[in-house]
Amino acid sequence: MEPIKTEILVLGAGPGGYAAAFYAADKGKKVTLVEQNKRLGGVCLNHGCIPSKALLHATKLIREAEESEIRGISFGKPKIDLDKIRAWKNSVIEKLADGLRELSQKRGVELLQGRGCFEDSQTLRVETRQGQKFIHYEKAIIATGSKPVIPHAFDLGNKCVMTSTEALELEEIPEDLLVIGGGYIGMELGTIYAALGSKVVVVEAMNSILTGVDSDLVRPVKRAAEKIFREIRLNTKVLKLATSDNRIQATLEVENQKTEELYDRVLVSVGRAPNTDDLGLENTQVTKDDRGFIQCDSRQQTADPFIYAVGDVDGGALLAHRATKEAKIAVEVIAGEDGAFEDIVIPAVVFTDPEVAWCGLTETEAKAKGIQVNVARFPWAASGRAVSCDRPDGLTKLILEPETEKILGVGIAGAGAGELIGEGVLAIEMGATAKDLADAVHPHPTLSETLMECAEGFYGYSTHALSRKKTPG
Repeated sequence: MEPIKTEILVLGAGPGGYAAAFYAADKGKKVTLVEQNKRLGGVCLNHGCIPSKALLHATKLIREAEESEIRGISFGKPKIDLDKIRAWKNSVIEKLADGLRELSQKRGVELLQGRGCFEDSQTLRVETRQGQKFIHYEKAIIATGSKPVIPHAFDLGNKCVMTSTEALELEEIPEDLLVIGGGYIGMELGTIYAALGSKVVVVEAMNSILTGVDSDLVRPVKRAAEKIFREIRLNTKVLKLATSDNRIQATLEVENQKTEELYDRVLVSVGRAPNTDDLGLENTQVTKDDRGFIQCDSRQQTADPFIYAVGDVDGGALLAHRATKEAKIAVEVIAGEDGAFEDIVIPAVVFTDPEVAWCGLTETEAKAKGIQVNVARFPWAASGRAVSCDRPDGLTKLILEPETEKILGVGIAGAGAGELIGEGVLAIEMGATAKDLADAVHPHPTLSETLMECAEGFYGYSTHALSRKKTPG
């Protein structure tokens, strides 16, 4: 059988994969995109970012309806139709997936559905419904993403034990839900189920939820979560799970004391692992670390000169937008242009309620690395827009270089923080100072004003908040 010949082979059609394929096609390259699933979009579109945000939006309406009573507007108890919610959520996914397929066709990207395996450094074998096909390429980009981790002690083969994939299917609303892991996935999905009526218990082995995020940004999220969850337990380990009739028995340990509790369902959200097994990488020069992540340099080049890797498979922050940026760098390098993943600001967002978002250097990182910084904060209780929306529970902060007052990091906790953090990214990328931000007129009343007033507060002249620092000069 004559092999398919292409310039750039992309394996995996998630945010890294389709971004690489589209960008390469835009540069005039002949591109073949291989994806084993029927729909494009990868985990992010089909089982992650998009469905979770759709459900967070839907369930947010429930909370807002309940809270509107204090404003003199009352609604009846919401009627929840899981079938309709699922259908709506799936329609969002289908619409976006159809859009990706159309964009692929219009760009001339050759799509091939099947499971890919490397025969050698320049040949990929694809198992399709029509049989085996071989692709001979000049360069390849691996973008196969990641999957949820299920520790052996939790893997019962019981549908009542869920990963994020199953949890987003919303098969039922359990009365009692145990969430193992207080990271962003556990907190976001716990928020969805709590709004739908589940009594949610979040168990975290560390001494804080959202480990690694600055404590002052976590605080509003924890306060809000404690109101809607039955409980958040820190410094608590789940030793094992077992089936008990139609429920799941969890053995927990706190300060060397063991207890056993029953739950209708358990969500395991303790991390993700790269999809690098059974790719035939042993037939190439590609190397992996001890956790299975593909090793590559700042140009996304693996140890094999013909193969690049982007997104979750190469470790780091497992974020869709990071994958997209890496994809563009890989394509630029393949095209002979300058490109490297160096000094690039990657924002992170946790879509809880309130949201948390940050970019650049965090206060936690600065302390850990012994970096001297100045920190400016602006409480949303002083924001007219936040108060008028009944959302004074937020905080905006700036991490500044003492000598230059250059903005090194931005952190925001509050409603819509994910939409606001882009300004922080731009400020850091452009080398802006606190003075630049303070002098940039922001519309009133808006939440974006909190960035300006935070910078003004650093100089002691924020209009709506007092500061101990005096205006220089």
